[in-house]
Amino acid sequence: MRPPLRTTLWIATPVTLAALLAACGGDGDGLIVDTNVNSCSILAGNGSPVIVGSGQAGDPAAPEPSSGYRLGYTAKYSSSYMVVANTPLATKAGCEVLRAGGTAADAAVAVQAVLGLVEPQSSTVAGSAFMLYYDASSRKVTAYDGRETAPAAATGYYLVRQDQADAGSPAPVPSARRSGRSIGVPGVMRMLEMAQKEHGRLRWNQLFDEGITLAATGYAIPRRMGDAISGSATSLRLDANAVAAYFNADGTPRAAGTTTTNQPYAETLKALAAQGANALHTGPIAEAIVAKVGQSVGDDAARTPITPGLITMADLARYQPKKRDPVCTTYRNAYYVCTMAPPSSGGIAIAQTLGILENFNLSLYPPLNPANEGGVPAVAGVHLVSEAERLAYADRDKYVADTDYIPLPGAGVSTMLDKNYLRSRAALIDMNRSMGTAAAGDLGDVPLGRDTTPENGTTHFSIVDAYGNVASVTSTVESSMGSFHMTNGFLLTNQLTDFSAQPVDANGTPIANRVAPGKRPRSTMAPTLVFRGTAPGDFLMATGSPGGGTIIQYVLKTVVGALDWGLDAQQATSLVDFGASNSPTTSVDGSNTALDTSALVAGLQALGHTVSTSPQSSGVSTIMRVQKDGRWMLEGGVDPRREGIVLGDGAL
Repeated sequence: MRPPLRTTLWIATPVTLAALLAACGGDGDGLIVDTNVNSCSILAGNGSPVIVGSGQAGDPAAPEPSSGYRLGYTAKYSSSYMVVANTPLATKAGCEVLRAGGTAADAAVAVQAVLGLVEPQSSTVAGSAFMLYYDASSRKVTAYDGRETAPAAATGYYLVRQDQADAGSPAPVPSARRSGRSIGVPGVMRMLEMAQKEHGRLRWNQLFDEGITLAATGYAIPRRMGDAISGSATSLRLDANAVAAYFNADGTPRAAGTTTTNQPYAETLKALAAQGANALHTGPIAEAIVAKVGQSVGDDAARTPITPGLITMADLARYQPKKRDPVCTTYRNAYYVCTMAPPSSGGIAIAQTLGILENFNLSLYPPLNPANEGGVPAVAGVHLVSEAERLAYADRDKYVADTDYIPLPGAGVSTMLDKNYLRSRAALIDMNRSMGTAAAGDLGDVPLGRDTTPENGTTHFSIVDAYGNVASVTSTVESSMGSFHMTNGFLLTNQLTDFSAQPVDANGTPIANRVAPGKRPRSTMAPTLVFRGTAPGDFLMATGSPGGGTIIQYVLKTVVGALDWGLDAQQATSLVDFGASNSPTTSVDGSNTALDTSALVAGLQALGHTVSTSPQSSGVSTIMRVQKDGRWMLEGGVDPRREGIVLGDGAL
């Protein structure tokens, strides 16, 4: 995608001045700058543009009255660039960077900086992330791995014994999650720095302006953040820094809609802007991280005991992000799907599921009435997708971990994605009966125990820039509000609880996803890119989702919705979440109470599925490149279960 160059007249906003500085420095030659004053705003009901964060009527950054399902969303269109993220202020930060001529890599930094402020329940600058990046000039997809690592002092018993060498030692207190043992060595900012150095056009030190301004001058606490503070109040009260950031003077949690600041976070962003990602890995902020991880008693009146973690300054300094080959596969000989490599298990599971599903004609089973919030999925469609997912999860649970430590079976990814192997797995699906629980495939003698460690919340954002580059990024703090440890204005994650707590199973067989020094915990995060044809080049779709272990299901229903059922970006994103991990239970999202899914549930039950209709926690962010009104356009869809928006060139 190569839109025509725009004029390079300048408007005096902080980010466009940043672009000017980049150009003067020789790093920003040929910037595509958008001078439309209405870009990166939304259209109000009367057709007038509304600036995000302005406090005007219709401002999407104003907290909503509830966190329920938002009805009535339709796809948004722009001609040149687009950002979709799960909070309005972060979306705006990324959009302003694109407007100033930045790339998707530049914008990703700005989005992450704001997410750590206004969505701390899902993301942090001291967290981890995966990014799939498509460089339009080289037509190459790169997978960037910013996953956290275990400290050098960790052993297989790090999460279950205070004294790792003593089999009789008690477990970490007050829990593994609330202790310092859950905190990993952070990687997201070094990952973003690596990608921005390779693909950015603006100067790094100008990408934090929006986050710094919001943290220093104030922002309204979003609804989901307010709910998370309230829901986590007991654990947050053990940390004086969290209390200062998230509680009122009378000790009550700050509610959604409260205007608040976070000056320590502003100072952290200033340090990142000036020093690069090293600001978190060396020097005073790194020392504060080590001290916080090592905290042994709470800041509460009771001085609650806390088992310290064992991260050192050396652990922080030695952390390195990694570039990996993405997991890519053809789908129906019509599409090329790329997603994340291990230590994510999500990419392999998505590719395996698609490889199984291409043996069936899913187009025969589209959702009913897709114009209505994506519609109600067909029984046969849900049955096929969920059965294929069971088979993929079975392989994931047995074989996939950090491949720097535990190799995949056979020849690796190619063995697990072999078309003949997946055809044999597809043959196990009975159209008339659910298999309930699947057995892992026979991929050779790999003596590994099965691990079904649950995962929790994250956030996802998708970006397409005016140069045709694309970023699909999933970033995480793990559980809501992470480990509840806070320093310098940001939360520390509980990411290490994504490891198997025990290093061996009940039979004494080593588990692939066991803790080891420097190892990355297995993840399900699956940022995904789709191209038309059988190779990168003709970009079609960027998508991904939060949701812990169910990310695989959320991404798959979105991809299948678009590719097999012809849904637009919003319909595919809004479509009822459905799917299954490797258990008899099939989920049918009950978030949208305006849709009647009773016939779907009954039909699945008749096929032997145990059906759960609990509301799901997806947060899919989707951008597609489509033909509309005779020209190529970007089409955006935002998850109605979250607070996000779509922004791009022009008011959307």
